[in-house]
Amino acid sequence: MRAARFHEYGDTGTLIVEEAPEPQPGPSEVRIRVTAASVYPVDWKVRSGAVHKVLPVDFPAIRGRDAVGVIDKLGHDVEGMSIGDRVFGLGGVTGATAELAVLSAWAPAPETWSNEQAAAAGLASVTALNGLKALGPLKGRTLLIEGAAGGVGSAAVEIAVAEGATVIGTASERNHPFLASLGAIPTTYGTALKERLAHLAPGGIDLVLDTAASGSLADLVTIVGDPLRVAMVADYTNAQRLGVHLANAENSSPLLEQAAELGRQGRYTPYIERSFNLREIAEAHAHSERGRVRGKIVVLI
Repeated sequence: MRAARFHEYGDTGTLIVEEAPEPQPGPSEVRIRVTAASVYPVDWKVRSGAVHKVLPVDFPAIRGRDAVGVIDKLGHDVEGMSIGDRVFGLGGVTGATAELAVLSAWAPAPETWSNEQAAAAGLASVTALNGLKALGPLKGRTLLIEGAAGGVGSAAVEIAVAEGATVIGTASERNHPFLASLGAIPTTYGTALKERLAHLAPGGIDLVLDTAASGSLADLVTIVGDPLRVAMVADYTNAQRLGVHLANAENSSPLLEQAAELGRQGRYTPYIERSFNLREIAEAHAHSERGRVRGKIVVLI
């Protein structure tokens, strides 16, 4: 099978599209014939070696964790699924950007989602859902989402709005119309955020979800007044130091099913900024590394 692999840590030049052995599903896993896989910031951090102490890989490694495709092989003990079912989901830290991939958590992909949208939903939705769940009930609360235009942030906006929260999202000005289209009240991040929020939410901010890890976490705790009313999905060191909730991106089929149901209801639609072909994998990583991505980047297999 063809796969996007890297044989050593390094820049985008280490990514090579080449033949690789076909993976086999283990117990409680499924193998899919991949139609699309997403590009997530952690992918290029893994490839570069920046997070090798936390997320080491065995070389050669196939990049990517989440994908969509049609099941072509079932592992032992898998029930309720059939060959030919279209599913989206998550595998290991690596392995998704290939013609065949093994998933350990999955859900049927809504017919309302394209392959690109389904590919973008896996890691973003479970990360957003875990971050929001850590904050408790959202209905009637005012929630600030830092980094609201990114893949996890935009998913969190739609999910929180669906659950009845008033959402204020920070993003660059070019992304304000996008946030407004998702149901959020947009504002810029950075200097004087507290003053802007006082105008936008006179009753105060109840909860905060930080998806950006831009160094603002201490300020966000000050704004809300209590670290237990703040959740972080990316900055592990400062989350522990400040005592805020740390939400991990777990491989959870129930969370994927929850995201899929919101998709069927039209209340969560992953936004795709750009799609690349498999042969353009290095360019896709470079685009992600430049930052300021609106929604998600996907690779078509």
